[in-house]
Amino acid sequence: MAENQKTIKKPISFSGRGLHTNVEVEISFHPAPVNSGIQFIRTDLNDKPVIKALAENVVETSRGTTLEERGVRAATVEHVMGSLYGLGIDNVRIDLNGPEAPILDGSAKNYTEGLIKSGFAELEEEKSIFKITEKIEYKDEENGVEIVAFPDDNLKIDIQIDYQSKVLGYQFATLNGLADFASEVAPARTFVFLHELEYLLKNNLIKGGDLDNAIIIIDRKVSQDELDHLADLFKKPKIKVQPEGILNNVKLNFSNEAARHKLLDLMGDLGLIGQPIQGRIIAIRPGHYANNQFARIIRNIIKKDRLKTKAPSYDLNNPILDVNGIMKLLPHRFPFLFVDKILYQDNKTVVGVKNVTFTESQFLGHFPGEPIMPAVLQLEAMAQVGGVLALNTVPDPENYSTYFLKIESAKFKKKVVPGDTLVIKMELLEPIRRGIVHMYGQSFVGDDLVSEAEMMAQIVKE
Repeated sequence: MAENQKTIKKPISFSGRGLHTNVEVEISFHPAPVNSGIQFIRTDLNDKPVIKALAENVVETSRGTTLEERGVRAATVEHVMGSLYGLGIDNVRIDLNGPEAPILDGSAKNYTEGLIKSGFAELEEEKSIFKITEKIEYKDEENGVEIVAFPDDNLKIDIQIDYQSKVLGYQFATLNGLADFASEVAPARTFVFLHELEYLLKNNLIKGGDLDNAIIIIDRKVSQDELDHLADLFKKPKIKVQPEGILNNVKLNFSNEAARHKLLDLMGDLGLIGQPIQGRIIAIRPGHYANNQFARIIRNIIKKDRLKTKAPSYDLNNPILDVNGIMKLLPHRFPFLFVDKILYQDNKTVVGVKNVTFTESQFLGHFPGEPIMPAVLQLEAMAQVGGVLALNTVPDPENYSTYFLKIESAKFKKKVVPGDTLVIKMELLEPIRRGIVHMYGQSFVGDDLVSEAEMMAQIVKE
């Protein structure tokens, strides 16, 4: 049965220190209207800038998940996002008066309990659920990381971790539906190995860390003098190593708490997809970087599905750029210029035209007796139209070129032959950052989609 979108009934606030900055911050959750999604508002900054909680806005994953939009950041958001995702909350405004969310006890327990106490309100529009219909996979073979999604009637998540640690060992955790999130996942706290803790402390990277918000795993022999020094750093009484190989700073909530915390982190990062998932997810040694890459893959599938439209309708006789204007932007020349007109352009989209004629050199050998425009040249035409979009973002395009880095999910649906007019539509999948352009292209002949592809290019100054 269809389920409607959900927000919270009344505002609720939390305060505490940021794990990495040690800044005392307050974070407040407020009801939000339908289809507004999750938004962080930096209330401590002028104009109170908004940062949308979306996977493409993630800029840092080394010690947590950091979002950035228009140069403004909200850091360590994974436990906040995990709570919202685990409770099925679709729309909420989050006021944050500092650079990162408070770490609290190192889990999502306090956030989850507070949000439940605030109550939920059903909104008058149906949830948009991304249903896994075919295998989706992210792999990092070098680090033994793999995240795979399969079709399923519900949300199921399996986590496996193995850090080659005698103390931690091999662990796994499972979530069978969101109903178990609050009791089985939210209370799982973050964990850190002693050698990692020493590095972080030495480099002043966890200014707000203490022995109350993390499980410290002892992965080597330590003397009491070292433990006493650690206790002094964290202003704690004398500490010792428990038989389980962890410090006596906290008591484990679960025997597999580390795996459950990785499940929490994954859910927080999947919350940045912007809509709930229906499917089974298996994750081996996940981390914030891998989680974000997997979330971006799904975000791009969603975006491409939304962009798939019928052939764009434009007046072919009134271009905004003719071939002479195009040659001022692109370095390509005959016989390798495959754009004749630009019909439309804004800051996210460009539409171009390629007139396919029998006199082109490609048809001398492809194929005699049955001339067909090669698929690779259809991609080249898309790339050149995309190049117009990219080079219009620099003040002196004659001094730049676009070099393509990657082509994915290319599909060719119908033959393109002499006499056809290709109408090519290229749209940005995410904002251009540091010269990297990520686009999705479609080529039409009449009303028929003949080819499509996802492309990534880099703008380079000559």
